[in-house]
Amino acid sequence: MPVMQRRSFLTALTGVSTLLQVRRIAAQTPAIAFERAQSGQPHAGKVLAAIQPHSDDIAIYSAGTVAKLIGEGYTGYMIRATNDDMGDDVGMVGTIGENVLRNEREVDEQASVLGLKKHISLNYNNHRMSDISRNELICRLIFLIRALKIDTVFCYDPWGHDEENPDHYVLGQCVEAACWMAGRVHDYPEQFLAGLTTHAVSEKYYYVRHPVITRVVDITKYVDKKIDANLVNIAKGPGGHHGSELRAELAKQGKKLPLLGDGDDRTADRNYIREFVLARDRELGKQYGVEYAESFHYVGPGSLPMTSPVDEYVKAHAVPR
Repeated sequence: MPVMQRRSFLTALTGVSTLLQVRRIAAQTPAIAFERAQSGQPHAGKVLAAIQPHSDDIAIYSAGTVAKLIGEGYTGYMIRATNDDMGDDVGMVGTIGENVLRNEREVDEQASVLGLKKHISLNYNNHRMSDISRNELICRLIFLIRALKIDTVFCYDPWGHDEENPDHYVLGQCVEAACWMAGRVHDYPEQFLAGLTTHAVSEKYYYVRHPVITRVVDITKYVDKKIDANLVNIAKGPGGHHGSELRAELAKQGKKLPLLGDGDDRTADRNYIREFVLARDRELGKQYGVEYAESFHYVGPGSLPMTSPVDEYVKAHAVPR
C-alpha cells in the first residue's frame, strides 16, 4: 500500500475507533433524573441522615434537598463526623476550643433550621480522619443506621474526583460501606443484643466537588431554608456577615450595592448568600427550567443490580406447578 494511502487508511481507522469510543462512553454515561417537589407527605415514615464531615458541607451542597425531603414527610438527623477544631472562617480569631464550641452550636442551629430532630457529633479531629480506624467509624455508622432505621443518606461521594480534603473521602467511603453492611446479619451481630435489627440504606444522595451527576433536584420551594442554614454557619461558612460587612466597606468609599439594601444587616447577609453562594444552584436551575436546583450522584432502588442472573431468570420464566 502506498504511503499516502496507508496514512489515509490509518487516519480513517483512528477516526472510526475514536467515534466508537465516544459512543461507548456516551452509552455508559447515566441519564440524569430530575426530581421535583411533591405535595403532601409522600415520604412519611422514612428517615434520612444528613451526614457531613464539617459544619458547612450540608448547608452549601444539599440543604435545599434535605429541607425538601423533610417537608415531604421524612424524619431527619444531622450526623457530623469532626468537631471542626481546626475549622474557622479565614480571618476569624479564636482558640481551638472556641472553634469546637462555636461550630457545635451553629450545627445545632442548622439542624433546627432544616427541621432535623437531632445533631449527632462523632467528634473526630478536623483534617485528621486519614489517621482513624475506618472499621471503627463504619461500626459507629452501622449502629446509627440500625438504631435510627435510616433509609436515605446525604454525604460526600465516596469516589468523587479532585477531592483535596481527606475528611471528605474517608467519611464518604465509610458511609458507603456502612450503608450496605448494616443490612447484613453477620456484621456486628452483638448490636442485636441491644434490640437492633438489620437495616440497609436504600437511597444515597452523594454530593461532591466534581461529581458524576445522575440526579438534579428542584429546591426552589426550599431555597429560603438553604439560605437560613448557610446564614447560621458563621465559623466556617458563608454566614459570617459578609453582606453587611461589604455594605459597610462600600459606604466608607461613598458607594453602595442596591442588592444589599439600606436596611438591617440580616437582610444584607441573606441577599449576599442568595446572590453569590447560591449562584451555582441558580445556574443549574436555569438548565432545567426552575429557579434553583442541586445536583447529586444518586444511588437508589434499581440503580445497582440487586439480584443474580438466576433470580432474574426464575422471575421471568417460572410457571405454576
